[in-house]
Amino acid sequence: MYALTTAALSFPEFSPALIEIDLGFLGLPTFPIRWYALAYIAGLVIGWRYALALVRRPSLWGGQSPATRDDIDDLLFYVTLGVILGGRIGYILFYQLPFQFEFIQRDPWSLLRIWEGGMSFHGGLLGVAVAILIIARQRGIKLMPIADIAGVVTPIGLFFGRCANFINAELFGRPTDLPIGMVFPEGNAGGTPSAYNWETNQWVYTGAEVARHPSQLYEATLEGLIPAIIISVLVWRFGLLKRPGMAAGLFLLLYGIGRSIVEQFRMPDSFTWGVMPEWLTMGQLLSLPMWLGGAFLVWNAMRKPPASAASA
Repeated sequence: MYALTTAALSFPEFSPALIEIDLGFLGLPTFPIRWYALAYIAGLVIGWRYALALVRRPSLWGGQSPATRDDIDDLLFYVTLGVILGGRIGYILFYQLPFQFEFIQRDPWSLLRIWEGGMSFHGGLLGVAVAILIIARQRGIKLMPIADIAGVVTPIGLFFGRCANFINAELFGRPTDLPIGMVFPEGNAGGTPSAYNWETNQWVYTGAEVARHPSQLYEATLEGLIPAIIISVLVWRFGLLKRPGMAAGLFLLLYGIGRSIVEQFRMPDSFTWGVMPEWLTMGQLLSLPMWLGGAFLVWNAMRKPPASAASA
């Protein structure tokens, strides 16, 4: 039905690793510094610096910042754990146990092999929510403003993460005949090994590839870049943070909308074929609570007057 055409875009010859460190003098194999790991680091560090910039400006909050630098520093530590542990546990609960239970029975140690891939954004989001609850309770600070900080900075990490998915040639889209279609190397779908040959530093093609939507770039734009711009403009120009819960709710809504749209172009996980209905994907199903939670937070924030310097 779909064929490789000359009109299709070629996948850039990016290596999944920025550099490879030769550890042969220690009797160890070469250690690659992967773009995916760097994306996590960049998202966390830039998000941390952005959060500090927000709490340093009391005027954004109506006269009093909700947190100190120490609070944000501690939040970074717990959020890092929440993203990694929540992302992995979420993948196990949302994808592996429902759809790959027999495989897990045969190889239970696969649950711990995180280096083979398998992270869930929705699980990571729940991990971040737990981190926020811990900080709010330990530090005795209000919950909603901290959630708002997360709502402002999270799209940054999403943008970097989806760009890294593109560089890894993973999570590509459905076949397409449109000019924007791109020919990705085989692999990185359904848990198959990477199609990158580390010895020759080249992507491996079989000749049977078809043009597909570069859905990773769609996600980087709709889930990361656009929410980051919209929420930041509302924060710095229109006082969004003066309404507790508004930024967090808006992020949940924008992400839910973006993810639901992109799922129409993204290739579903192979292990969900025949299990999920054709008109619904797991990503859309998991985004439904985000729609509901985001709508509630926005509605609740709009019910109350914005904070002001006089009432802070």
